[in-house]
Amino acid sequence: MIVFDLKCTHAHVFEAWFGSSADYEDQRARGLLTCPICGDADIAKAVMAPNIPAKGNRAAANAAAPDPKALMAALAQVQAKMLEGSQWVGMSFADKARAMHAGEEAAAPIHGQTSLAEAKALIEDGVPVAPLPLPVIPPEQCN
Repeated sequence: MIVFDLKCTHAHVFEAWFGSSADYEDQRARGLLTCPICGDADIAKAVMAPNIPAKGNRAAANAAAPDPKALMAALAQVQAKMLEGSQWVGMSFADKARAMHAGEEAAAPIHGQTSLAEAKALIEDGVPVAPLPLPVIPPEQCN
């Protein structure tokens, strides 16, 4: 099978499949080709880019798979940048976040730990929180 871009005299371009170039020529000569948009029977091949597939043994070699270690390192750098200026509050995260939301404490960027149930409760209460994509090592556990 071969595919051609065809064009009518009204500049409508459409695609058609043929068994061979000879089949296209035969159908054109017999007036069997018409534009699907306007019905014009004066059809010619349109200019088209060639479709040359990569050799089967080269397609995999040319496809660069992402490096998982590099992706994780990039994600860790982004998270570290996001946490610059944020205070680690450990397990008191939920209490601090609620107090800031209620205006009992000055608002400030914080991060810490809480349970899944408490995080859901914070969200239900309208406290703006978001999970971090990577775990954070508490400062007291860093070397």
